[in-house]
Amino acid sequence: MTTFTQQLSSSVRGRGARTNRGGRYESEVREAFDDGWTEQDVEPLQLATTVSPEKAKVIITRNDSPDVGFSASINPYRGCEHGCIYCYARPAHAYMGLSPGLDFESKLFFKPEAARLLERELSRSGYIPEAIHIGGNTDPYQPQERRLRVTRQIIEVMARFNHPFSVISKSALILRDLDLIAPMAESNLVRVAISITTLDRKLARSMEPRAATPEKRIETIRKLADAGVPTVVMFAPCIPGLNDHEMEAVLERSAAAGARGAGYVALRLPMEIADLFKEWLATDHPDRAGRVMSLVRQMRGGKDYDSQWGKRMKGEGPIAALMSRRFATAKKRYGLDSPLGPLNLDQFLVPPKAGDQIDLFG
Repeated sequence: MTTFTQQLSSSVRGRGARTNRGGRYESEVREAFDDGWTEQDVEPLQLATTVSPEKAKVIITRNDSPDVGFSASINPYRGCEHGCIYCYARPAHAYMGLSPGLDFESKLFFKPEAARLLERELSRSGYIPEAIHIGGNTDPYQPQERRLRVTRQIIEVMARFNHPFSVISKSALILRDLDLIAPMAESNLVRVAISITTLDRKLARSMEPRAATPEKRIETIRKLADAGVPTVVMFAPCIPGLNDHEMEAVLERSAAAGARGAGYVALRLPMEIADLFKEWLATDHPDRAGRVMSLVRQMRGGKDYDSQWGKRMKGEGPIAALMSRRFATAKKRYGLDSPLGPLNLDQFLVPPKAGDQIDLFG
């Protein structure tokens, strides 16, 4: 049996979640409360990040969801130090007996054998290439990637095999790998999406405490575009009453920086995320917490969330319809509505291994 103690909302500095709320599989929870003896001027705690290796048998994950634009993906990391309070990957930490709250952003796991596993899977007889998405769950360029280089090693394998892929991030660290990404872009083998949720530095710091600043992400789009990499901006999540008014501004700035496409997702609050998000609203934005949740529920049939396919990404009702119309209008206005087309699958080739016989007539 695992027991969680929820921390007081002001006790941790530089993190997104306000508590270490237990997961849905835990049978006992202890909740901290203010009994009046706590010193008001106590310094917030610094929560250390730990990173542990995770043993994986395969590296390519497959899904059949009609709501996402890919069926094959790779996630180099479990958990994410960016600490985005709205992150839909948070509930996965509950499967490991950890909290989707502070544990999710401080107790991380990485896959050290990712590149070797990928090379083995791509080399299998009968493998049929399809575009693989890197980072569909947590950010592949979160801070630990700087030293662990798991994503870098995966892309090195992709480059050797001429295998098409897409990647999404909100980190400028992706620019480190332009030496691999730019040449692959010339052969239509790669596409990048940069997530920009707000242009408000203060809101970003609160909502995405360890991600790159909004201006850094705009500059990342610019540098990717200048290097010839097709880049899409993702305005995700779009939160009614909080950041939805920035939709047009984000698309305009991104288009000016060189983005060629755009997408959006309405706020999703599955499982433990709903309570974590409401805790964050109550501490960081108490003046608008009630209105935000009212608008969210108007998009979700009166509930915090509706997981039905076809509805979970965009919601339904008048608020959702207005959001969709605004986005379509802005995409057209800023030239982000032209289809980019599929990535090239014809160049895939398993490279010869050391000791393989050379075909003199190939």
